[in-house]
Amino acid sequence: MKTDLSRTRLAGLTLAALGVVYGDIGTSPLYALRECFDSEHGVHPTPGNVLGVLSLLLWSLILIVTVMYLVFVLRADNKGEGGILALMALAFPERRPGANRTRLVAVMLGLGIFGAALLYGDGMITPAVSVLGAVEGLDVATPKLARYIVPISAVILIGLFACQRAGTGAVGKIFGPIMVVWFLEIAVLGVGGIIQEPRVLGALNPMHAVRFFAENGWVGFVVLGSVFLVVTGGEALYADMGHFGKTPIRIAWFALVLPSLVLNYLGQGALLIERPEAAVNPFYKLAPTWALYPLVGLATAAAVIASQALISGAFSLTMQAVQLGYLPRIAIEHTSEHERGQIYIPKVNWALMVACVALVIGFQTSSALAAAYGIAVTLTMLVTTLLFHFVARRLWAWSFWQASVVSGIAFLIEMAFFGANALKILHGGWFPLAVGAVLFTLMSTWKSGRQLLWKRVRESTLPADQFLSSLDRREPPRVKGTAVYLAGNSDGTPIALLHNLKLNHVLHERVVFLTMIVEESPRVAEEDRLTVEELRHGFWRVKAHYGFMEEPDVPAVLRRCGEQGLPFKELETAFILSRETILTRARGIPGWRRHLFAVMARNSQSATAFFRLPANRVVELGMQVEI
Repeated sequence: MKTDLSRTRLAGLTLAALGVVYGDIGTSPLYALRECFDSEHGVHPTPGNVLGVLSLLLWSLILIVTVMYLVFVLRADNKGEGGILALMALAFPERRPGANRTRLVAVMLGLGIFGAALLYGDGMITPAVSVLGAVEGLDVATPKLARYIVPISAVILIGLFACQRAGTGAVGKIFGPIMVVWFLEIAVLGVGGIIQEPRVLGALNPMHAVRFFAENGWVGFVVLGSVFLVVTGGEALYADMGHFGKTPIRIAWFALVLPSLVLNYLGQGALLIERPEAAVNPFYKLAPTWALYPLVGLATAAAVIASQALISGAFSLTMQAVQLGYLPRIAIEHTSEHERGQIYIPKVNWALMVACVALVIGFQTSSALAAAYGIAVTLTMLVTTLLFHFVARRLWAWSFWQASVVSGIAFLIEMAFFGANALKILHGGWFPLAVGAVLFTLMSTWKSGRQLLWKRVRESTLPADQFLSSLDRREPPRVKGTAVYLAGNSDGTPIALLHNLKLNHVLHERVVFLTMIVEESPRVAEEDRLTVEELRHGFWRVKAHYGFMEEPDVPAVLRRCGEQGLPFKELETAFILSRETILTRARGIPGWRRHLFAVMARNSQSATAFFRLPANRVVELGMQVEI
């Protein structure tokens, strides 16, 4: 019975993964081959060029997505979680303040943060280009509808972001069956084209790709920027691993996604060999006239789904960044009782929506957006490959040469794609780079500011032993109840306690120093969650350990303290916190970054909400800290 349930759950996760993970890469046939033969490139759809471009498309799917990501990168799961920050935590686990760092480690950590920041830019472009590419099928059906493409796309995107509150799992269950129909449909269309022109199967021979470069030279290299569109979504595939697990993602790819994509690209290529003029939109030209409107509807649904991979990936990335100290506290909602990685972050959701709608209105066509697409993805993939090299050596004890062969081949291919996409910077590629630069600045500023703040607070922190020894000489009056002080320093005395004692001259009969520690792993086993130590004079020290994909819950921690001798009654407990006011001074970090950090600190979510404290039991004591 248990096996049957496990299989049922695996099937459900595989179906949901189709609806979330593979939407982006699954809708690339809408525009990828069309962009390769765009008139600006000067590559004409002759039989030789078609076979060469197709060979590049197919082998990119095989080498980058199938081999590098599905086979190798998915192995680098941080206790079930994926994404560039999870990979960075595996590669360089010693990132605590004060840890010794080599220059190489510092550079790689910086690249990791930048790669994570670039994913947000990718998350803005993916929904816009996918939905526009699908709705543009109306122009193929009848040019009279061309003026409605942009407003229809904007409305669809607003609807997509509005339904995110339902959660990734619920969205995946709805989207999964639609994507099954989509992949079967594009496979059938592809088979129809192959039957008409079977010689297109020759594109499976990589020598056609070699010949294409030999004949087209620089122009062939430029086309690589469009060829790369077939693998966009591969980086989100890894980021979404925490939502569904590696096994469902692999099953979906090998059983349905890869065969369908290969068949459809071959079918489009067969059409171009037979009818070169179809290069204006080979995907829709592949379908019979009577099927155009239903196909536009299905393609639009698939394009909406395509956006889900990056949206859910952005949610996961944000939560990891908050817990690892790269972003301020932000409201995070869990949307599933069973899959802890399924979350919803309102502020991120609405920011992405505004950006996507603005891109649709600003760029107007999917071809214009395609020029902006790719540069962020290639950079993210390059950083992922570099981090993978260190993970392979550290985690799996690969030799330098073993790790270098795998990561080196992938790195060379991705560098070629990056070089081709770099040519798009002036034509829109600047946008994701600008977004990445802004977010990198915010993330690095917050990290540096928190470290500096931690240093300042630590300098003024009184060691706990010294404080308790002072109570041996003279103990202030005690009042009934328990006071819980959140302590960032697990060995010192919370500054809020010193302030409270200075102002009120009393202590509670029971005082708890509570330190919430975020570990380098996504989750912490329940048996390792809590340590409780009784000090003296009614003082206790509690340390609660959480993973970077878990939300701290202080009341839940304290309820468990009773198991280790520390009783907890919420109605008799006061939670006393310190609220820092940041004073900027000419030291530590540059002035503009100090002011930026102060603004971010003022706008972060309150500790009361973040740690799930009962608001009517919280007392905040203000303190000023210079940085």
